[in-house]
Amino acid sequence: MFDDTPPDLERLPTLRVWHTMWLTRIDNRIAELQRREAEREHGRRVRPARPEWIVQLGIGTGRPPVQVHAGDCYAAGNRHRPIDRDDAVGSWRWAGRRR
Repeated sequence: MFDDTPPDLERLPTLRVWHTMWLTRIDNRIAELQRREAEREHGRRVRPARPEWIVQLGIGTGRPPVQVHAGDCYAAGNRHRPIDRDDAVGSWRWAGRRR
């Protein structure tokens, strides 16, 4: 049998402490990653559904609607809010008259 541990009693307790510290670090890292994964999964479960339509709002007083986008549109700006289909049609008509 191959045994590469030190033969003396003085070094063995030191190695035991060192390995115990490493096992503690590894256990803490595993627990941290499990906690992150649980938080990520919780976020996926409680995330609200993507709206069917969103309206992009303008800048300034009253923030008038500028454009209507599908809920998953990549081109919607930062200033937007979810709306239902009737509001989307109304906003679209309003924006068309504005031009």
